Amino acid sequence: LCTASLQEDVPPWLRGKNRGWLTAEYAMLPRSTHTRTPRKHIESGRAQEIQRLIGRSLRCAVDLDLMGERMLIVDCDVLQADGGTRTTSIIGGYIAAALAMHTLIVQSTVPASALLPPIAALSVGMVQGQPCLDLAYEEDANADMDLNVVMDAAGHFVEVQGTAESKAVSREELDALLNLATRGIENVISIQREVLACVGILV
Repeated sequence: LCTASLQEDVPPWLRGKNRGWLTAEYAMLPRSTHTRTPRKHIESGRAQEIQRLIGRSLRCAVDLDLMGERMLIVDCDVLQADGGTRTTSIIGGYIAAALAMHTLIVQSTVPASALLPPIAALSVGMVQGQPCLDLAYEEDANADMDLNVVMDAAGHFVEVQGTAESKAVSREELDALLNLATRGIENVISIQREVLACVGILV
């Protein structure tokens, strides 16, 4: 579940610079996992790392210099976890951010160019020697290597996170994973555009 809220303020270090900001928060509902995950009043290191990834990625989806001193807060709450929650949060987070920015654009508060083309992400991994896209939890747990890949609509890489779990992979295998992620993300961006076009947002 992804939502975006606009706040007429920015972090203290940005005040007076006539520049906006985007940040993200990420959390998992207790029963989103196979066994209940206790609520945490202090964010885990994993949650902090994920929300930083989401924020970094989505800051490539808006022109912060055109936002004025406003902050966009994207909240991502996982209802059911089965792998890929951070990449799904980026996909849904872009939709939520676009809807929020569209409100400002319609009000002539910011120019239409403040909303940039879509950002999307997918996981890929080498499972039993085969490149796999959008890994489920068990596939991720058994992958020799897995990557989280974030890209923009022009096919440029925003971020790539990856680690080998049990054995190193070759350059050819890594290229195969990146190529698979690229094709998958192109399809996701097409869907994002279709969804937003239904409410009159063309990106």
